[in-house]
Amino acid sequence: MSWIVYILECGDDTLYTGMTKDLDRRIVEHESGKGAKYTRGRGPLKIIYTECHNTMRQAAKREAEIKSLDRTAKLKLVSSAAQSQR
Repeated sequence: MSWIVYILECGDDTLYTGMTKDLDRRIVEHESGKGAKYTRGRGPLKIIYTECHNTMRQAAKREAEIKSLDRTAKLKLVSSAAQSQR
């Protein structure tokens, strides 16, 4: 099973970046208020970006890279991924 790095768009139009091995379970945790403190009360949540990594170390490194980006760069990453899927 691979590790997933993801970006959520929160109901207040902010972005949250995280990583998990089970995205469905993690989203349920976020939505129920048992996920990250940041996402509590910021629903509804929408997954806008995902990428897979083979190891936790790779995923953690990538999560940190994405978290260091400003909002504009994160949205550009999301947009470029969506265009490449078309």
